Amino acid sequence: MGESLSHMRLIYTKDSIRGMTLIELMVVLAIVAILAMLVYPTFEGHILKSRRNDGATQLLRIKLQQESYRLNNPSYATGNQLTLPPSDYYDFSIVNIGATSYTLVAIAKGTQQADSGCQTLAVDQSMHKTPAQCW
Repeated sequence: MGESLSHMRLIYTKDSIRGMTLIELMVVLAIVAILAMLVYPTFEGHILKSRRNDGATQLLRIKLQQESYRLNNPSYATGNQLTLPPSDYYDFSIVNIGATSYTLVAIAKGTQQADSGCQTLAVDQSMHKTPAQCW
Protein backbone atom coordinates (compact mmCIF):
# COMPACT_ATOMS: atom_id res chain seq x y z
CA MET A 1 0.00 0.00 0.00
CA GLY A 2 2.88 2.36 0.71
CA GLU A 3 4.10 1.82 -2.83
CA SER A 4 0.84 2.97 -4.46
CA LEU A 5 0.91 6.23 -2.51
CA SER A 6 4.37 7.04 -3.75
CA HIS A 7 3.22 6.62 -7.35
CA MET A 8 0.33 9.02 -6.80
CA ARG A 9 2.53 11.93 -5.73
CA LEU A 10 2.44 14.90 -8.00
CA ILE A 11 5.68 16.32 -9.16
CA TYR A 12 5.60 20.10 -9.39
CA THR A 13 7.82 21.78 -11.90
CA LYS A 14 8.08 25.35 -13.10
CA ASP A 15 5.85 24.53 -16.06
CA SER A 16 3.06 22.95 -13.98
CA ILE A 17 2.67 25.89 -11.56
CA ARG A 18 1.22 28.72 -13.56
CA GLY A 19 -0.98 31.75 -12.80
CA MET A 20 -3.08 33.91 -15.04
CA THR A 21 -1.40 35.71 -17.88
CA LEU A 22 -1.74 39.44 -18.34
CA ILE A 23 -3.91 38.90 -21.43
CA GLU A 24 -6.34 36.67 -19.50
CA LEU A 25 -6.57 39.27 -16.73
CA MET A 26 -7.25 42.07 -19.24
CA VAL A 27 -10.01 40.02 -20.91
CA VAL A 28 -11.69 39.43 -17.54
CA LEU A 29 -11.47 43.13 -16.68
CA ALA A 30 -12.91 44.09 -20.06
CA ILE A 31 -15.88 41.75 -19.55
CA VAL A 32 -16.51 43.16 -16.06
CA ALA A 33 -16.32 46.74 -17.42
CA ILE A 34 -18.81 45.98 -20.21
CA LEU A 35 -21.25 44.39 -17.75
CA ALA A 36 -20.92 47.39 -15.42
CA MET A 37 -21.66 49.80 -18.29
CA LEU A 38 -24.82 47.85 -19.15
CA VAL A 39 -26.12 47.54 -15.58
CA TYR A 40 -25.29 50.99 -14.11
CA PRO A 41 -27.95 53.07 -15.95
CA THR A 42 -30.67 50.64 -14.86
CA PHE A 43 -29.41 50.74 -11.29
CA GLU A 44 -29.33 54.55 -11.33
CA GLY A 45 -32.91 54.66 -12.66
CA HIS A 46 -34.10 52.43 -9.82
CA ILE A 47 -32.41 54.69 -7.27
CA LEU A 48 -34.13 57.80 -8.72
CA LYS A 49 -37.51 56.05 -8.72
CA SER A 50 -37.05 54.88 -5.14
CA ARG A 51 -36.21 58.41 -3.97
CA ARG A 52 -39.21 59.77 -5.91
CA ASN A 53 -41.46 57.27 -4.12
CA ASP A 54 -40.02 58.43 -0.79
CA GLY A 55 -40.82 62.04 -1.74
CA ALA A 56 -44.38 61.10 -2.70
CA THR A 57 -44.81 59.24 0.59
CA GLN A 58 -43.66 62.32 2.49
CA LEU A 59 -46.22 64.45 0.62
CA LEU A 60 -48.97 62.03 1.64
CA ARG A 61 -47.82 62.21 5.26
CA ILE A 62 -47.98 66.00 5.13
CA LYS A 63 -51.47 65.66 3.63
CA LEU A 64 -52.55 63.63 6.67
CA GLN A 65 -51.10 66.33 8.94
CA GLN A 66 -53.04 68.98 6.99
CA GLU A 67 -56.33 67.15 7.36
CA SER A 68 -55.72 66.60 11.06
CA TYR A 69 -54.88 70.30 11.51
CA ARG A 70 -58.00 71.38 9.60
CA LEU A 71 -60.29 69.40 11.93
CA ASN A 72 -59.44 71.84 14.74
CA ASN A 73 -58.85 75.07 12.79
CA PRO A 74 -60.78 77.30 10.37
CA SER A 75 -58.21 76.87 7.56
CA TYR A 76 -55.39 74.63 6.48
CA ALA A 77 -51.90 75.03 7.97
CA THR A 78 -48.91 76.85 6.55
CA GLY A 79 -45.50 75.25 6.30
CA ASN A 80 -44.50 76.93 9.57
CA GLN A 81 -47.47 75.46 11.42
CA LEU A 82 -46.68 71.89 10.32
CA THR A 83 -43.43 70.00 10.54
CA LEU A 84 -42.15 69.65 6.98
CA PRO A 85 -39.72 66.73 6.68
CA PRO A 86 -36.05 67.37 5.97
CA SER A 87 -34.70 65.63 2.88
CA ASP A 88 -31.48 65.45 0.90
CA TYR A 89 -33.46 65.00 -2.32
CA TYR A 90 -36.57 67.20 -2.08
CA ASP A 91 -37.64 70.61 -0.77
CA PHE A 92 -41.20 70.43 0.58
CA SER A 93 -43.62 73.38 0.69
CA ILE A 94 -47.31 74.20 0.99
CA VAL A 95 -48.84 76.67 -1.49
CA ASN A 96 -52.32 78.02 -2.29
CA ILE A 97 -53.41 77.71 1.33
CA GLY A 98 -56.98 78.64 2.16
CA ALA A 99 -59.95 77.55 4.21
CA THR A 100 -60.89 74.88 1.67
CA SER A 101 -57.79 74.17 -0.38
CA TYR A 102 -54.02 73.75 -0.42
CA THR A 103 -51.33 72.22 -2.60
CA LEU A 104 -48.33 70.30 -1.31
CA VAL A 105 -45.21 70.52 -3.45
CA ALA A 106 -41.93 68.60 -3.48
CA ILE A 107 -39.17 70.02 -5.68
CA ALA A 108 -36.20 67.80 -6.50
CA LYS A 109 -32.76 68.95 -5.44
CA GLY A 110 -29.24 67.58 -5.64
CA THR A 111 -28.81 64.34 -7.54
CA GLN A 112 -32.59 63.84 -7.71
CA GLN A 113 -32.77 66.60 -10.33
CA ALA A 114 -31.67 63.93 -12.83
CA ASP A 115 -35.19 62.45 -12.53
CA SER A 116 -36.41 64.13 -15.71
CA GLY A 117 -40.12 64.82 -15.96
CA CYS A 118 -40.61 64.23 -12.24
CA GLN A 119 -38.62 67.03 -10.68
CA THR A 120 -41.74 68.60 -9.15
CA LEU A 121 -44.35 66.46 -7.41
CA ALA A 122 -47.62 67.99 -6.19
CA VAL A 123 -50.82 66.86 -4.52
CA ASP A 124 -53.81 68.97 -3.46
CA GLN A 125 -56.61 68.58 -0.90
CA SER A 126 -58.65 66.50 -3.40
CA MET A 127 -55.77 64.02 -3.98
CA HIS A 128 -55.14 65.41 -7.48
CA LYS A 129 -51.55 64.31 -8.11
CA THR A 130 -49.26 65.88 -10.70
CA PRO A 131 -47.49 64.83 -12.82
CA ALA A 132 -49.64 61.69 -12.95
CA GLN A 133 -46.94 59.45 -14.47
CA CYS A 134 -44.61 60.14 -11.52
CA TRP A 135 -46.98 58.79 -8.89
